[in-house]
Amino acid sequence: MYAIVRVRGQVSVRYTIEDTMKMLRLHRVNHCVLVPENSHYKGMIQKVKDYVAYGQVDAETLAVLLKNRGRLEGGVRLTEEYVKENTDYVSIDAFAKALVEEKATLKDIPKLKPVFRLHPPRKGHAGIKRTVQQGGVLGNHGDNINVLLNKMR
Repeated sequence: MYAIVRVRGQVSVRYTIEDTMKMLRLHRVNHCVLVPENSHYKGMIQKVKDYVAYGQVDAETLAVLLKNRGRLEGGVRLTEEYVKENTDYVSIDAFAKALVEEKATLKDIPKLKPVFRLHPPRKGHAGIKRTVQQGGVLGNHGDNINVLLNKMR
């Protein structure tokens, strides 16, 4: 499962790239979405790679993200009790593990919003105009996306 975080804004962005961002539900800076690893999403990620940071998220980081930033309709926080009552999972940690293994989807929790609104990263970005290989933040982080998500929790 990929976590995609929008890092750059929409000024001077080509229409086709902005349209792909809308399809990914990345309307604002510091918004994060989770998408499965398939060829359709890989093509979309390749198109917007100069405006987002992405990588494979692990279960621990995903559980922290769901606990801190998971919201239901109406802006209500996602709680352990809600997950236990409305799903087959006993906790948020178990649901996060199933999500990473792609045995579950975010739609399994009713009324869960698919977009996570994150804080700007603590201590700031390394640079939003350079790729990870150049010492910046953009592009494929691989497993190191968990470090960025922890900074933005």
